[in-house]
Amino acid sequence: MTTPLLQTKLYIPPVRPNLVLRPRLIERLNAGLHRKLTLISAPAGFGKTTLLSEWAAGCACPVAWLSLDEGDNDPARFLAYLVAALQTVEPDIGAGVLAALQSPQPPPVEAVLTALINDIAAVPHPVGAGLAPAQGGDRKGRPYVLILDDYHLITAQSIHEAITFLLDHLSPNLRLVIATRADPPLPLARLRARDQLTELRQTDLRFTTEEAAAFLNQVMGLDLTDKDVAALEARTEGWIAGLQMAALSMQGQEDVAGFIRALTGTVLPEIPDQARALAELRRVLKTGGLLSVTEEFPDPDYPFAFETIRRVESAGFGLERWFGNFWRYTLNFRR
Repeated sequence: MTTPLLQTKLYIPPVRPNLVLRPRLIERLNAGLHRKLTLISAPAGFGKTTLLSEWAAGCACPVAWLSLDEGDNDPARFLAYLVAALQTVEPDIGAGVLAALQSPQPPPVEAVLTALINDIAAVPHPVGAGLAPAQGGDRKGRPYVLILDDYHLITAQSIHEAITFLLDHLSPNLRLVIATRADPPLPLARLRARDQLTELRQTDLRFTTEEAAAFLNQVMGLDLTDKDVAALEARTEGWIAGLQMAALSMQGQEDVAGFIRALTGTVLPEIPDQARALAELRRVLKTGGLLSVTEEFPDPDYPFAFETIRRVESAGFGLERWFGNFWRYTLNFRR
């Protein structure tokens, strides 16, 4: 007896009411349709899923969605959900593949992906539509978009290898979008060098002052001055979850301006699992400073710096790659 697939994992999250529109990011995502992969990589609370649901609602291309969880680290289960997601936009894709995955002895992953890629490439489309005849697409000639949300929950190397194989042999009528809290072990450098990668990162997802004003005053129902909004945006560095926590704390406050002045910037709740790693990191990074470190050329004064940095970055809090191999605390952890 095969395990049924949970259909709600394939639902595109509905667009939130009173959403702060982000046309500058929607434009970046639309531009990414010309590349194989779009990577949205940022810690928790930066609105990755919200942004993608907004984009999917207005995207001219058919969008398939898969919300990942820890149970998807089984290759057969992952591929079954991958096919099921694609079938929400093109029911004929992968019918034989899905049947094979549900057999007592599923075929090798590469064989499954080869059959799936061939199915995608063979989808008919009208000549003269958005894609060239050899490029496939939906019935109107538009490429398909497959969104994998919460990819950071995938830890199985076999699945990372499967996604790498998919990217290496991706049909021109399919685009892949990955949302994650930490960069996945995929050939990002190679894709970047070939101009096949669009990236949206923490610095891109931060609320601008204008977006923060719309969120605080229109969505959260506050009545803040431009000065107060600018102060909060600076304190949180545009971190959406931080702004939300600050706004909730301000509701009912009589002296809002005084409350904002009193904020230390540490609007994060206690996170015990990250606390020890962050305390260890303080011995690696000077507060407010930058450290340049790579796996091959570690800082001689801190031989375990790279391992520590990667662990804290994967936790999704407190640390960001500033540029190149330079790392820094986010503002909330520099205080």
